[in-house]
Parts: sequence; structure tokens; C-alpha cells
Amino acid sequence: MAKNTICVWYDKDAEAAARFYAATFPDSAVGAVIRAPGDYPDGKQGDVLVVEFTVAGIPCIGLNGGPAFKHNEAFSFQIATDDQEETDRYWNAIVGNGGQESECGWCKDKWGVSWQITPRVLSEALSAGGGEAKRAFDAMMTMRKIDIAAIEAARRG
Repeated sequence: MAKNTICVWYDKDAEAAARFYAATFPDSAVGAVIRAPGDYPDGKQGDVLVVEFTVAGIPCIGLNGGPAFKHNEAFSFQIATDDQEETDRYWNAIVGNGGQESECGWCKDKWGVSWQITPRVLSEALSAGGGEAKRAFDAMMTMRKIDIAAIEAARRG
């Protein structure tokens, strides 16, 4: 296990979530699946308790901790994309697998985890500052999934 690992709390589907992420994003994998050595408040001995996984190179563990805590937008995975095809592929995988669209490149997977599918061209435009950043920002504010052609057009004015 890495020295610093992101722990993501799930009700009971940590393994399914980890397998979905591993199948969807490059440099992602499922590692150890650890079963509970005894009964616990929201599970029984032998149930999957912890799943070690990697999402786009980031080490994580999924904890099947029960329904006490819910995901919210205070935590999200941000995935940088290089083109519209890659943006569409990730967005459609998340939203099309029981997820939910949100605004400005944000969506949630079916487990309630928030994702930002962010084309690099948007990040570059915002970093440029000035009128270019303002135009790209204004364009982004009208979008759900980011439209790279629209962002590029806004950058040029």
C-alpha cells in the first residue's frame, strides 16, 4: 500500500466501483480485495470490506462502510483529457453507467462519486488569464459536458 492513499467510502459496492474505474480509465487497476475477518455493523464475516485500486495512477482504497456517509462534490476525481473523443468516452462511460450529468464538466457515477472530465484546452484557457480566460469561462458556464470546439472558439474571441 502507498504511504498516502485516498480512501473512498462506499455503502457496499467498493469492488464493483473499483472494477468499473479500472475498465474505464487507463493506468487503473484493482489490487487486493480484503474480506472482513468478523462481523461488523454493516456487514458479516467474509463480506468485501476493503478494495485496493488505482484510478489514473492514483492509489485508492474503497471501504464498504455502510450507508452512514454519502458522497458529495467536496471530493471529486479530475480527469484531464486531450481531445473531444476522450472527453466523450469518459463522460459517456460514467453517465451511461447509471451516473448523472452536472454542470461545467462535472458528473457523478452511479455510486455518487463526483468526477470532473476536464479537457486540457479548458485548463490552458483559464490559466491564460485576461479576456481569453473570461471568454472560455463564460462558455464553460453554459455547458454540462465540455465542448472543446466551443472552448477553442471562445478563446479566439
